[in-house]
Amino acid sequence: MWWVFLAAFGGGLLALLTPCIYSMIPVTVSFFTKRSKTRKDGIKNALQYSFSIIIIFTFIGFLVTLIYGPAALNNLATNWVANVIFFLIFVLFGISFLGAFELSLPSSWSTRVDSKAGTSSFWGIFFMALTLVIVSFSCTGPIIGPLLVAASKGSYYGPLIGMFGFSLALALPFALFAFFPSKLNVLGKAGGWLNAIKVTLGFLELALALKFLSNADLVKNWRILDREVFIVLWVVIFFLLGLYLLGKIKFKHDDELPKNDFGLPYLSVTRLFFAIASFSMVVYMVPGLFGAPLKGLSAFLPPMGTQDFNADDLPPGFDLRTLSKNSSGKNDTTAHYTGGLPEPVNYAAVMKKYEPDVVVNSGLVTYFDYNEALEVARKLKKPLMLDFTGINCVNCRKMEGQVWSDPEVMQLLKNEFVIVSLYVDVHNGVDLPQAEQYYSKDLGKQIEDLGDRNADIQVSRFGSNTQPFYFFLDKDEKRLAPDGFPYDALPDLKGRFKKHLEQVIAEYKKRNS
Repeated sequence: MWWVFLAAFGGGLLALLTPCIYSMIPVTVSFFTKRSKTRKDGIKNALQYSFSIIIIFTFIGFLVTLIYGPAALNNLATNWVANVIFFLIFVLFGISFLGAFELSLPSSWSTRVDSKAGTSSFWGIFFMALTLVIVSFSCTGPIIGPLLVAASKGSYYGPLIGMFGFSLALALPFALFAFFPSKLNVLGKAGGWLNAIKVTLGFLELALALKFLSNADLVKNWRILDREVFIVLWVVIFFLLGLYLLGKIKFKHDDELPKNDFGLPYLSVTRLFFAIASFSMVVYMVPGLFGAPLKGLSAFLPPMGTQDFNADDLPPGFDLRTLSKNSSGKNDTTAHYTGGLPEPVNYAAVMKKYEPDVVVNSGLVTYFDYNEALEVARKLKKPLMLDFTGINCVNCRKMEGQVWSDPEVMQLLKNEFVIVSLYVDVHNGVDLPQAEQYYSKDLGKQIEDLGDRNADIQVSRFGSNTQPFYFFLDKDEKRLAPDGFPYDALPDLKGRFKKHLEQVIAEYKKRNS
């Protein structure tokens, strides 16, 4: 959960640099220090104000945690309707940050709360903090929304921890400057640079919005946001961001660039470095249009199987003008399976396009049906690796891109295991035959498709509902290791996973010697 806290804390620091919050820091701290009879009282009031901010935002996270359980949050994160709603929310916030309109809560709310903030009691100070939360919503809302969505995909307590981290970063300056009021002069004047931060965040919100539309697109198989389309949109967004940072385009609330000693507009070094980063992102992504794996972004991009054209799949000397077309009229550049294992049959026609980049590029064979993979494992006398994963699972793509891609790990996966990738969030075009449908007590629902069956296998047989999670079985479907292997952010993930694979192989050989 550390990543949730740190990401939220970073979001809080970003919120501090928005005009709604930044300009309030010196005003609020000066108010407490000047109206208090002693310095001690001023510090006490400012600390109460800071704690009130933390309490209010953390309570929001608590409500989200209370309303949604872990299963509901996981379903929400993989539900196409929810992802479309998240997409629209991100677009709305992004356009707001670009200056098209101002998002704000009803003014009557802030007026009513502000009327109760005039006393010096704790509750008076609390209502002052609540007033800040309400009036700053136009700046904090577009940051809080994405944080809650991202945190809800982590664990049950994700929103609670996320909002605590966000509010801690937000409240910290009010407390620190109360202790050291003389340091208030280090704060620069509010001005155009604050709006530049808002606009930059607006571009980033639009880029992140496409991730949620991509999630829905993959689940429903609309094919409107294939990999190359996604990359093109990101290239355009980051190119425009670079132009904005260079001052080539301006929005509604932008000031003119500052003038140098000769009266000419100049670019600050900070903006220059951010522009370099944005244009570097563009240059990095362009090869992805031709099939480059883009490992640094693989967790966010649609799978390689959705790409219509991949230059790596063309043989040397191939003439692009003779490129064959498949039945759908699209270029047939599907990578062929290698490695000596029989090709998957069950559900392969639908599922192959969801294979992660590392699987496609390495020729690793993965199956999609548990029973088919078990039969192959028994026939080849190899351990069965259960890869509980998801189409829209960001951590799954991180695990595959950072760990599976290691040559030594890939060698073990290719030569020593039969792998079945059990996608828990696939529901379109993978209906189970009527004879195989059943009711699951653990999920409390009728199991009618492949995704539901995979989720039921994970919950009922292994007591887990997070992805990615890896379990290993022998020919009798008994575990080769007492515990599964999850994704985590602890050090040496690659080394620990490789060691786990080697222990599983040794145990399998021991049982079959």
